[in-house]
Order: sequence, then C-alpha cells, then structure tokens
Amino acid sequence: MNFRVERLTVVALATLALLLFVTVPHLHADDRANCQHAIEKAEARLDKAIHDHGDHSREADQRRHDLNVERQHCWDRFHEWWNGKEHRWEKERWQEDHR
Repeated sequence: MNFRVERLTVVALATLALLLFVTVPHLHADDRANCQHAIEKAEARLDKAIHDHGDHSREADQRRHDLNVERQHCWDRFHEWWNGKEHRWEKERWQEDHR
C-alpha cells in the first residue's frame, strides 16, 4: 500500500469513529426520552381509569398492567425506569402494584 492510500484509510476510520462517538449517545438519549414519554402516558391513563372507574376496577387493573409493561421495557433496555410521580429515573426495580 502506498502512503496516500494508508492516509486515506486512517482518515476514513477516524471519521467513522467520530461519527459513532457523536451519534450513539444521542440515540441513547432519544430512546430514554421515548421510554420516559411512554411511562408518563401509561401513568396518566392509569390515573384516568382510577378517576373514571375506581381504584379496584377492571379498567384500572388493565392500565396498571400496561404501566408495568412500559416500566419493564425501559428496565430491560436501560436498567432504569422513569418515575413520573417523582420526576426521576430509578435504578432499583419497582414493586408492581396489584391493588
């Protein structure tokens, strides 16, 4: 290989590494934001079901299940889940609510 080809290879690899370094954390942040949003929506649906049908209703139980599914999805992906009531990411598993 001549010097020019080696230099182009090094520049191309460095550019690729830089793109990965910049892009991957951004994608991770977007995924976390999507998880946060999905959990907040599930929490709002649970609150509405409790308000409309009561805490022990079939509707509230289904919304609790949906919320736990969203939390589990985030947990599986990031080993964290969004706590919308406290407005923070939790690093310990939640206790499923089966009221």
